[in-house]
Amino acid sequence: MKALVHVTVKPDVLDPQGRAIQRGCASLGYAGVRDVRQGKLFEIELDAADRGAAERLLSELAQKVLSNPVVEDYRVVSIED
Repeated sequence: MKALVHVTVKPDVLDPQGRAIQRGCASLGYAGVRDVRQGKLFEIELDAADRGAAERLLSELAQKVLSNPVVEDYRVVSIED
């Protein structure tokens, strides 16, 4: 199976990299960019018996390895056979 997991900084946590990107956009003339929140996208290939097992494994990986649960949120974007 192949899955995508998206990890982002929680909404109430400061995102200095996102802010720097937003300011860079403004300085390049993209005045319509009001806010940027940066994140990470993980593309994972895994062996799992079924979709439920894959979801459980991905959730555990995201909580323990891919993200810092204190300041980041995650979501499984897709799972394909």
